[in-house]
Amino acid sequence: MEVVVVLVVLAALILVPVIAFVRWQQKRRRAALLLKYGDEDIVDKIMQRMMWQGQTEEQLSDSLGSPESTDRKVLKHKVREIWKYNRQGNANRFNLRITLEDGVVVGWDKKGQ
Repeated sequence: MEVVVVLVVLAALILVPVIAFVRWQQKRRRAALLLKYGDEDIVDKIMQRMMWQGQTEEQLSDSLGSPESTDRKVLKHKVREIWKYNRQGNANRFNLRITLEDGVVVGWDKKGQ
């Protein structure tokens, strides 16, 4: 019984500072994003790792991080990019493909989930 109590106390001594640090990092990131974008709705979506139509390339990068792969096609009147996330296997298979036109999200294809 004493061993269990000691283990619980040790776990608490380790986890409490880790949880506090993670929360501090999240608050710091949120504050930086608020300074950057000045819009709480946008910051909330980014913090929730969301994507939406009309989202800028920079907002998408802040939300989901850098893509694992991209395809870029320069057309006559616009530039179309496909940002790819969550590679499946060795081939060019991804669970998430996000389409941007001229640096703005216009749609996505999400497999599974």
